[in-house]
Amino acid sequence: MKCKRSSPTFLFLCSLVFFFSCKKEGNRVPVQILLTDRPAALKEVNIDLKGIQVKMEKDTSAWINLITKAGVYNLLALQNGVTDTIATDNVPIGVLKEIRFILGENNSVKADDSLHVLTIPSGNESGLKIKIDKKLGESLNTFVLDFDAALSVKEEANGYKLRPVIKLK
Repeated sequence: MKCKRSSPTFLFLCSLVFFFSCKKEGNRVPVQILLTDRPAALKEVNIDLKGIQVKMEKDTSAWINLITKAGVYNLLALQNGVTDTIATDNVPIGVLKEIRFILGENNSVKADDSLHVLTIPSGNESGLKIKIDKKLGESLNTFVLDFDAALSVKEEANGYKLRPVIKLK
C-alpha cells in the first residue's frame, strides 16, 4: 500500500475547521460581583439594591442585567474581610467596561440611634456606575467592590447624602 502526501487543499480545509472551532465570539463567561465596606463612624448605612447591570466593550448602548440578590444591605456589616455575593451570571466574553447598581427608595443611615433617610442624587434614575475596564478570562471572574461608606456618606443641611466612593479590589 502506498502512502500519499496530504494535499495543500486538505491541509487548508483542516486549518479552517480548527480555526472556526476555536473561535470564542459566541461564548459566555461567568462573572461574580461581591460587596464589602471599609469601616465608618456610623451605626448603619443601608442601601436598597434592586439590580446589577454590566456594560461590555463591544456593546456601546445596552446594559446586561445580572441575576441579582436584591435586598437592603447594611454596608457596615460588610467590613474586615466580610463580603456578600450580590450578583452572578454569564456574560459575553470580552472586556467588562462598567458595573451599575440599580437602587430603590429604602436607603437609610443610622447615626446617634436614630434612622435617617439617605438621599442618593440620581441613584434611582441612572444608578451608581463603576468603571472596570477588565478583560474577562474564561473561568470565573470575581469582582470585589469596596463601598467606602466613611467617604461616601455626608451629613448636609438637608439630611444625609450618598456620594459613592467605590473601589475595585
